[in-house]
Amino acid sequence: MTVALIAAFMTLLDVSIVNVALPSIQADLGLSSGGLQWVLSGYALAFGLVLVPAGRFGDAHGRRRLFVVGLAGFTLASAAAGLADSELWLVCARLVQGASAGVVNPQVSGLVQQMFKPAERGKPFGALGATIGISTALGPLLGGAIIAIAGTESGWRWIFYINVPVGVVAIVLGTRWIPGHTGEEAPRRGIDPLGVLLLGAGVALVLLPLVQEREWHGPIVWILILAGILVLGVFVGWERLQLRRRGSPLVDLRLFRRRSFALGSLLALAYFAGFTTTFFIFTLFLQNGLRYSALEAGLTVTPFALGSASGAMLGGRIVNRYGRVLVVTGLCMVIAGLALVLLALHFVEGRGAGFATALPLLLAGIGSGLVISPNQNLTLSQVPVAEAGSAGGVLQTGQRIGSAIGIAAIGAVFFSRLATTGGNYAEAFRTGLYVTIGFMVLALAAATADVVAGHRERVR
Repeated sequence: MTVALIAAFMTLLDVSIVNVALPSIQADLGLSSGGLQWVLSGYALAFGLVLVPAGRFGDAHGRRRLFVVGLAGFTLASAAAGLADSELWLVCARLVQGASAGVVNPQVSGLVQQMFKPAERGKPFGALGATIGISTALGPLLGGAIIAIAGTESGWRWIFYINVPVGVVAIVLGTRWIPGHTGEEAPRRGIDPLGVLLLGAGVALVLLPLVQEREWHGPIVWILILAGILVLGVFVGWERLQLRRRGSPLVDLRLFRRRSFALGSLLALAYFAGFTTTFFIFTLFLQNGLRYSALEAGLTVTPFALGSASGAMLGGRIVNRYGRVLVVTGLCMVIAGLALVLLALHFVEGRGAGFATALPLLLAGIGSGLVISPNQNLTLSQVPVAEAGSAGGVLQTGQRIGSAIGIAAIGAVFFSRLATTGGNYAEAFRTGLYVTIGFMVLALAAATADVVAGHRERVR
């Protein structure tokens, strides 16, 4: 489990650690604005495309094999990214990095299902939730620290190089310690190539215009998203046909008949739409608006990371006692913490604004820890071990789509407000935070619906 969590931390960290390095990368390699967008978004796009097929393949052929292959690809791609001397080289390396991360992560949640009994999964899912929260929040801090130590000119390369020794050790230990294929996984069978093609095309058509929203304009964005939704509809029809024929579907759609899985997946999509984007616009506000260094910006979000770690570990221990009510409590804390951030920025301006947000971010972080790991546990709690990898892939695909939707929606509001206020980053950040809170309210609605439905079932 330790090896799996280290790999998850490393791959999820690379979603956010690059944010603070973009100015250095642009200065060193002379990247265009489109190239910068692909360095940041290409990773997330490739990540999201392979999650479900990789989870299904791990279910059928052993999670250790996929874990080691994905981690090896990620390690090699990290080395290639550090050596990049052109825009195309770096973008290609980031795409391979993202795809490899997408291979690794479904195996981690699948291994929790495989190695622990249902009553024992709270603690490991708590550790996984802490890993997700900390990696996202600490990315700017670690990136800023590495650049401060290695220098602003080429320090960004060490953001990628640092993955190489950790990846090599994790590969060796993963080969020794992670269990191979056992009788509990799905039988060794095909993984529905047409389903893979349809799902990949549908997710790509939805994600691509979202991650490129600052570069692409006009009706093509909506045409591609509509085409993606139609292709995903065809995918659902094909998977249903596979079930009727007793074939080997990529995703067993009967999973969505389980209320915990359906509402938990919707909750994760809405929550990650706000959760991931908060640090994107906060970092821009701190560095461009308040002139914080990369390290100072990273230190400012540290209270959230600490709160997220403690909340996730606590949530993993008590989730079996309180169930989805714990998630509702966590979401209320997140919304309250973000509202207090708005209040703090209203009264404190200038460079002291970052310090004023410390306690509100700590509260929001604790709440986030009570959301991510308990929701992952509850969402996957009724999933058979044979479907654990593909179910985890579906859940994480929803998280990646949510992140892309959040970056597109909140980013559009942020930059639009920035333009209309003549470069007022504080006002733009506050406006973006209102949209973030809106996504959190949607997640709260899904969690509350699950609590109410569960109460009605107990009454009956």
